Amino acid sequence: MYRFTSLIALASFSATCAVGDPAEIVDARIAQLGDTWRADVTIRHGDTGWDDYADGWRVEAPDGTVLGTRTLYHPHVEEQPFTRSLSGIELPEALTEVRIRARTNTDGWAETTVAVALP
Repeated sequence: MYRFTSLIALASFSATCAVGDPAEIVDARIAQLGDTWRADVTIRHGDTGWDDYADGWRVEAPDGTVLGTRTLYHPHVEEQPFTRSLSGIELPEALTEVRIRARTNTDGWAETTVAVALP
């Protein structure tokens, strides 16, 4: 049985993105699958090709502990926004929320995160 929780991060979007712009998390969902969890994350970024693209996201505990990382191996120039998933995430029972942090190959890990409450 899938139980989903969703958070949509509302932010303005410009059709023309500058080089070096941060990846924007526009939707994040997390579902429990037995003893592990699955995260589905939608990212928007002005990917221009191999020189500037969103190359990953990760699930963190509120204290910053990394719980799972999804590497994105290629640019998504023609697919914006795009959604990718990560399964098999083990979460401590005491958690009530996780944070999602995006990464680009030009700027590294974003300073900001998006919080997602656990069901």
